[in-house]
Amino acid sequence: MWKETVLWLFVINLGIAFGAGLYEARVVVPRWAGLPTRQWPNTGLMFWVYVTTVPLTLLTLAAFFAGWWSPAPVRGWLLAAACIVLVERIATFGYFIPTMARLMGADGLPEAEVKATLAQWRAANHGRHLLTLAGWLAALKALSLGRVG
Repeated sequence: MWKETVLWLFVINLGIAFGAGLYEARVVVPRWAGLPTRQWPNTGLMFWVYVTTVPLTLLTLAAFFAGWWSPAPVRGWLLAAACIVLVERIATFGYFIPTMARLMGADGLPEAEVKATLAQWRAANHGRHLLTLAGWLAALKALSLGRVG
């Protein structure tokens, strides 16, 4: 029963993260381009910490355990999903969060550097969306295979 709960929560959280990530990329971040960094809303603390930073990270770890102890048809897909999302989590903690924190806390950075760094962050973010989507689809496939055990 606990494995099914983990899988369901993993799938739901990944769906929310994917949709919210696309919304932020298409609607929120483009508005920042013309604003000074001190006026950017801290979406990391306002939203992401409650959706992905803590919950998705913990669910990814739990998905490894659930996948390891699941029957063969589900195991491969759930472990694949967990591995994909783990790569996304490592990229998030290793690049995306530190880069955005540096940009938001750097009033003294030249405007050209801010724009260039934000453009690079936005371009790399497309890859992060693809990882989230791939992880979500793999988790959905695991869910569609039936009982986790």
